Amino acid sequence: MMIRVRDLALRLPSGGRTLTILDGVTLDVEAAEVCAVTGPSGSGKSTLLGLVAGLDRPSAGTIEVAGVELTRLGEDALARFRRDTLGFVFQAFHLIPTLTAAENVAVPLELAAVADAPARARALLDEVGLADRAHHYPVQLSGGEQQRVAIARALALRPRVLLADEPTGNLDSATGGGIIALLLGLNRERGSTLLLVTHDEALAGRADRVLRLRDGRLLDGHS
Repeated sequence: MMIRVRDLALRLPSGGRTLTILDGVTLDVEAAEVCAVTGPSGSGKSTLLGLVAGLDRPSAGTIEVAGVELTRLGEDALARFRRDTLGFVFQAFHLIPTLTAAENVAVPLELAAVADAPARARALLDEVGLADRAHHYPVQLSGGEQQRVAIARALALRPRVLLADEPTGNLDSATGGGIIALLLGLNRERGSTLLLVTHDEALAGRADRVLRLRDGRLLDGHS
């Protein structure tokens, strides 16, 4: 099992009371599975993804990714785990504006001291159809092109788990369709596990399994 979540809860203080964001979430995601999490705004989808990524700490429950229980790791160990195991694709792209497309893709490679990072970055851009845009800055790229750069960056270190938070949320439907095809195609080619959050029913429908969250609870798909 690549992702194993048990009785996950997140509660936050809010104006003198406790706000429950997630409540007793339990789920399993198999290796190489594509799993979509859907639900209305405020249902806890992005919060769940952030917890699985080790970006936030739960109030209760356990999270195991690739055999590692994240709730037991300190901050340094979590940072290393994220670098070595996880890739991220965000709705807002999160590219560094002062770096070119190739330089953005090279960042994780350079942080991991990968030999010949610039050449590897160019090869990754070629994979996502942007070989001719390597020297352009984010502001010179369309939204779809920026997301392609973000996908290339997320896959740079061949992560075992790819997490995507509304990857088509800032794109029109035609561009989003191309991003869906690219993301799923590259993910399956590499055999990684993909857990994605989306409002896009077309994207969710192409996943192996769909989990639905409402008010911090899973409606179906319990493992």
